[in-house]
Amino acid sequence: MALMRVIEWLDKDRNTIVHKMDFSRNTINKGSVLTVRDGQVAIFADRGKMADVFLPGSYKLDTSSIPILTKLLSWKYGFEKPFKSDVYFVRTTQFIDQKWGTTNPIILRDKDYGVIRVRGRGAFSFRVEDAFVFMQELSGTGSSYKTDDISAYLRSLILTDITQVLGQNQIPILDMAANLGEIAKMVIESLQPDFKSRGMQLVGFNIENFTLPPELEQMLDKNTSMGIIRGNIDVVQQMAAADALKAAASNPGSAGGTMGAGLGVGMGMGLGNMFGNMMTGASQSNTQSSADNKVGTTVCPTCKTSIRLDAKFCRECGTPCSQQCPSCKALLKTDAKFCHNCGHSLQTKCNKCGAEMTADEKFCRECGTPKQ
Repeated sequence: MALMRVIEWLDKDRNTIVHKMDFSRNTINKGSVLTVRDGQVAIFADRGKMADVFLPGSYKLDTSSIPILTKLLSWKYGFEKPFKSDVYFVRTTQFIDQKWGTTNPIILRDKDYGVIRVRGRGAFSFRVEDAFVFMQELSGTGSSYKTDDISAYLRSLILTDITQVLGQNQIPILDMAANLGEIAKMVIESLQPDFKSRGMQLVGFNIENFTLPPELEQMLDKNTSMGIIRGNIDVVQQMAAADALKAAASNPGSAGGTMGAGLGVGMGMGLGNMFGNMMTGASQSNTQSSADNKVGTTVCPTCKTSIRLDAKFCRECGTPCSQQCPSCKALLKTDAKFCHNCGHSLQTKCNKCGAEMTADEKFCRECGTPKQ
């Protein structure tokens, strides 16, 4: 049996977390050198019991330089005799791009759509923070331990936690896209104690997206389309009318003539309704005009809008637009000099300059003297 002079692990498989050295044909002797590279730690064990953890560096195995190694049963002889021991190398760098996804949809209560089913996916990265705890809790004393051996277990932790985070925070489904970073941060904070208790650290976690059931996505698309139509209903009607007329004109007397005729009839009915509405509006306008003629009209002195004689205020600018005869109480134009009903004079003269003043004037337009 050969003596093991240099103990090291050349980490070539980036998915291996724990690697057990093969000592089936070798033994460790006094003076053997242990080399631990950056991104690794080494753990010695005897009879399945871990004794010590070695950080990156080079170690000469003898009891004078590493007294703690005498905890191992064979090492109490000071390495004077060859002995066998289990040596495990644990990789401590990050294991990145570990995928996660919902096997079954997450059921949530949404304020807009009620109970909905949501699926999500993304990636996470982790590292071994405490190799001693990791070996005790997860890896054990097998020959090797890979990311495939632990990925399903970690995904179950993540899915349980992300379900709790979404349920507790009740983020509306339409707002999730704007809060992916915040949701990921909450998941990391919630999961970190679970990872730490197993000797690991959750380094990164991201959410690519959340998806809805296909039927709900179709309903959302239809609602969006209807919203666009509702906001441009006039344009849509005009385009539909133009297309219908074009189709009817291009198929006269053919096999599609019946359809064209039907479209033409429908279009005619639509145009008839449109013209009917226009005529109704014109009729209403004429009726209003007839009523105005019976009462009489005047012009607003401020904005010159035509208004009914009995209007007290202008409908455009709000200026008072009528006066009342002090004798017979008839409604008069603001610029009337005599009452059209009883002939009462509505003018007065300025006490100072003698200029004529109308009944509604409070100051003389010539000299500005207040009316008495």
